[in-house]
Amino acid sequence: MDDSIHIRFLFVNSFIGSLSIPISPCLKAEALRLQCGSHLRSRRPHWLLRFAYLSKSTRLRLCSQRAIRHNTSALGDSLLITGASQLLTLGGRGPRRGSSLSNSDLIEDGALLVRDGRIAAAGTRGQVEALPGARAAEKLDLGGRVALPGFVDSHTHLVHAASRAEEYELKIQGASYEEIARKGGGILNSVKKLRAATADELKKRALAALKQFAAHGTTTIEAKSGYGLDVASELKILKQHKELAAEQSLDIVSTFLGAHVVPEEFRKKADGAKRYIQLLEENLLPTIAEHRLAEFCDVFCDRGAFSAAESKRVLQAGRQWGLAPRIHAEQLSRSGATRLAILLRAASCDHLEHVNKSDIRALGKSETVATLLPGCDFHLGWKKYAPARALIDAGAIVALATDYNPGTSPTLSMAMILSLACTQLRMTPAEAIAAATINGAYALRREGQVGSLEVGKQADIAVFEVADYREIPYYFGVNHCWMTIKRGRVIHAAKESRN
Repeated sequence: MDDSIHIRFLFVNSFIGSLSIPISPCLKAEALRLQCGSHLRSRRPHWLLRFAYLSKSTRLRLCSQRAIRHNTSALGDSLLITGASQLLTLGGRGPRRGSSLSNSDLIEDGALLVRDGRIAAAGTRGQVEALPGARAAEKLDLGGRVALPGFVDSHTHLVHAASRAEEYELKIQGASYEEIARKGGGILNSVKKLRAATADELKKRALAALKQFAAHGTTTIEAKSGYGLDVASELKILKQHKELAAEQSLDIVSTFLGAHVVPEEFRKKADGAKRYIQLLEENLLPTIAEHRLAEFCDVFCDRGAFSAAESKRVLQAGRQWGLAPRIHAEQLSRSGATRLAILLRAASCDHLEHVNKSDIRALGKSETVATLLPGCDFHLGWKKYAPARALIDAGAIVALATDYNPGTSPTLSMAMILSLACTQLRMTPAEAIAAATINGAYALRREGQVGSLEVGKQADIAVFEVADYREIPYYFGVNHCWMTIKRGRVIHAAKESRN
């Protein structure tokens, strides 16, 4: 080490030591490495020389951000997280139903001990700090913020080629969803764009979306195909799911939605739907199963898409190839999809704007999750939302998801979905958070891994810059996510925080 670097090392080391915030040895080493190695790149004043002008709560954030950018974990294999004014654990057996949906298992002055990416303990600060190994763990002080399980977004259409902003304007001018679809817009518009896109173009767009999911506190998503509708294009999407899952931090649960609508080239034939389903059965499903490209098989069972009988055929074929069923149900009309979902013991039935009282009672007695997508109704300007209160009162397992897609719900923000759930579905903040975390995990059959902060589960944590968890939906359209942790590693840290 030459004299200039040695002097810089001594300055940085003493400066960090003077900070009145808890900086772990790992973060300290990261700051030293980045500062003392910067002579190879530039001799301009570096970020650490301006540290003194930052608020105390910002300094730890800055170290974490730089560690993320340099692909370096700022947190060790053992991590003690303290300083949560409210820690919502969402623990307990079974999905949240009825009155239990409003129980967040809130711990004041909460703390977590994380080992090897999983929750080792959860409790009050005093309880967790007294545990063996807590003193030797890396330290992360949340500074009085609110922590909860990372959101589980159980319904998205992640991979698509472009927006449909041109249709958005048509909707504003009065065109209905079905009118746009009949003119070649809607899903078929996205199909044309995706078929023309390269795999690299699709991946670039999807990676940008995944980064935004993480920035809004989401740590697990489901991702559907359905914008290809031919063998090559559907496989292109599903292979993207697999590659993306391996290349970034979020968990991606892949769903085959080949039966989204009947593609244009089959609509010209009298028995086009039958022939297309045969293509799915004979060509796509065997290939998907062979290469393990999806866990679930989905169908859009509604007016203008597939009938209940056609949907049953597709879902049964998917099950024969090892794909569990889920279904788009009763969005545009009452199609019988909810009853079909219950009959087939589907993981979830999604949308549900047009369910009737009989459907609601049946869902209350079933294990099929009712996944509600208020972002779609909001974006389309519909006044009719799913009857969340009736479903909750009947004992149904209610989940919330974004339905992120280019046509009817172009949002990645689960916090915005919580706001809509509270104002439009009349769910309480506690109910909405449970529906967006643990019940979303049940919808993806991941309840043993994610969705709550319990011993043995993944340390997937969303931290919000609020004083009370109810402020997360209260401030609609605002992203208060301060930090997102996936398997004990920081994957997002806000650039700004309060003083």
